[in-house]
Amino acid sequence: MTPLKLLKRTLWAPLAGMALFAMSAHAAPTQGPNGLAFYTPPSPLPAGDHGDLIWYRSTTVAPPGAPATDAWNVLYHSIDAVGTPNVVTGTVLVPKSAWSGRGSRPIVGYEVGTHGLAQSCAPSLQLAGGTDYENANIAAALNAGYAVLVTDNPGYTTGDVPTYLAGAAQGHAALDIFKAALQIPSISLSSNADVAIWGYSQGGQTAAWAAELQPSYMPSLNLQGVAAGGVPADFIETADYLNGSAGASFLLAGIIGLGTQYPDQIPYETLSNPTGQAAIARGKTECVFQALFDFLNDDLSQFTVGNQTLHQLETNPDIYNTMVAQDLGNNRIPVPLYQYHGQADEFIPLDQSEALKKAYCKLASNVTFGLYPGEHITTQFQAAPYVLSWLGDRFNGKLTLGNCADMAAAPTSTALPGGGDFIVALDKWPLDASLHLATLDQDVQLPSTSTFSADTNMSANKLTGDLSIPSFVTKIKLAGIPLSVKLSVTETSPTVGTASLDNAGLLHVHGHAYANITIDSLGVSVFRLPFGCTTSSPVDFPVDFDGPISSLGNGNLTFVGTTSFSSFSNKGCAFAALFTALISGPGQTYSYNVSPPAPTSW
Repeated sequence: MTPLKLLKRTLWAPLAGMALFAMSAHAAPTQGPNGLAFYTPPSPLPAGDHGDLIWYRSTTVAPPGAPATDAWNVLYHSIDAVGTPNVVTGTVLVPKSAWSGRGSRPIVGYEVGTHGLAQSCAPSLQLAGGTDYENANIAAALNAGYAVLVTDNPGYTTGDVPTYLAGAAQGHAALDIFKAALQIPSISLSSNADVAIWGYSQGGQTAAWAAELQPSYMPSLNLQGVAAGGVPADFIETADYLNGSAGASFLLAGIIGLGTQYPDQIPYETLSNPTGQAAIARGKTECVFQALFDFLNDDLSQFTVGNQTLHQLETNPDIYNTMVAQDLGNNRIPVPLYQYHGQADEFIPLDQSEALKKAYCKLASNVTFGLYPGEHITTQFQAAPYVLSWLGDRFNGKLTLGNCADMAAAPTSTALPGGGDFIVALDKWPLDASLHLATLDQDVQLPSTSTFSADTNMSANKLTGDLSIPSFVTKIKLAGIPLSVKLSVTETSPTVGTASLDNAGLLHVHGHAYANITIDSLGVSVFRLPFGCTTSSPVDFPVDFDGPISSLGNGNLTFVGTTSFSSFSNKGCAFAALFTALISGPGQTYSYNVSPPAPTSW
């Protein structure tokens, strides 16, 4: 074992061998207080082993689209990355409906991505407020009938700072909430239930750390599968990728988080110049999307004493060793792993995720790697149905061989270059579109091969896109005569508008697409006259959407509206007047649904 790996192991080696449900002599959990007082641990802190529940309270959590649930907040014992006991908060969700599958209701530990360092960013507070940007994925797991456990991760208790990206601390918190949940009085969950762990981005790091730790830290857990996406597995490579790029805020938060967990190794306050100290203070008060734009493209050197670069800081052995200690891929995952990544990920480098797969495969882990075409945010939500299908197979006892053998040619990243605007690019995304012709009272479905491409520039609040709709044959009735015609919806200018992402994680898109409508006779004449008729001016299709950022990936990015068709031009159209009378005018409605292309495997 190398010295660096030995150091990494010693950070949590004192924890090895602790059993999951060994009952310690601790006080029975009590009802916790209302409001933010819940997040201030009792003093003195009651004795307890890791995973022991300190207090709990009922709460109301209703992610949009989720079934009715019973919900609790929990405060429980855990252990940080260096073996020191700590306390962590979280949320426990159980569908009210009876479980109809085999055995006991399965339990999914859902590990959240970056939320921000302020206490108000805590997932439990955002879930209760209905504002958590990961609501869609949590709702999907609940709709599958699973109980869902969401740790806040260490540091969201009152007066603390999250130890963001301290891998072992996050892994412990993720595992300990399983034990804590079962101590809620009268909860309808079984200690023998099948368990899975699922997370993305920071949550993917948490899920992978929990999977590596589980055999020694919580061996009694009935773990069946782990899904980890967008994983920052190589901390130094990821830090270099984030520095001076659109994801610079994650690097700043990571330094604060690791410096909080390892203050002697990363004394970030003394390493910071006045600009850096102000940035740290601001970063501690912001949630993820506000911080994303506040620190966009910042280079770490502008915040350090003597303007030291990231590479210079990494030459410090204490800093370097602490960063390396967060790396993954050093322990075999004991259950099947679904690892996934976006090929265009602009925040977490694809190649280090590929290296993680290779490392796990060399350790004889059972790995299935899913490659998604989008960038970081779209992949998080596009992957949800694939993850839940894969986890469902694990809960149903189906075998998987993984795809460790499929590594002959690693895919190449398609991410946009770093250091520029924050752009979510849609490259020929499938477009499911339909028109309702008001006067004819007839629906027309556009071809399944239609696509929409766009650059949604969140920094410049600008949308530029293109519709591609092949001509197609459809049937319409004109003056009572059923006709098969070729219909064309031809873009006349790029789709343009505004695109923005607010601090609550809501996406706002407002613009216009312009297209001509052409109806051709396919060589069939009416009253011995062929026709080819086009609107005299382009039709304006307003493109308006206000909804959660998850819609970019989960197939819910839908533009609906009402428009007006102009008269049909006399040029080349013998029936311009008839078409104008029967088809043109206001009240034409449309629906355009945009979804990501299908993933592949590697």
